[in-house]
Amino acid sequence: MTSGNVVFVDTNVLIYANVADSPLHEVALSAIVSRYAAGVDIWISRQILREYLAVLTRRDVIIEPKPASLLVERIRFFEKYFHVAEDTPQVTEKLLSLVERIPVGGKQIHDANIVATMQTYGIVRLLTNNVSDFERFSDMIEILPLV
Repeated sequence: MTSGNVVFVDTNVLIYANVADSPLHEVALSAIVSRYAAGVDIWISRQILREYLAVLTRRDVIIEPKPASLLVERIRFFEKYFHVAEDTPQVTEKLLSLVERIPVGGKQIHDANIVATMQTYGIVRLLTNNVSDFERFSDMIEILPLV
């Protein structure tokens, strides 16, 4: 796998692409679909799937949470069409190494775990709308801003 032909998709992009009334829906959907059509390997992780479910079932984030049946259907779709990275002991070791080297804490651990997953699977490109969350890792990954 070559780095230019592989991209890891952050949760926010996946959510925007799947929520039609999101202001970034078309941009996110196009970013994923165009890469997929061009033969780019699209990667997500089990963490991304959990975060997707958590956000789209929270009443304080989404005005009307999505029905469980729809969310399950979407997760099955993602598993079929995207590569899904597993949370392995190697990911945990990479995460621990990152935590020792880079100041992170609280919710930033989730971002560090995404980077640890990417490192474990040899992925260097991250498509995200939360660029500032990943700038501390910019010497390890290439950040592809959604907008």
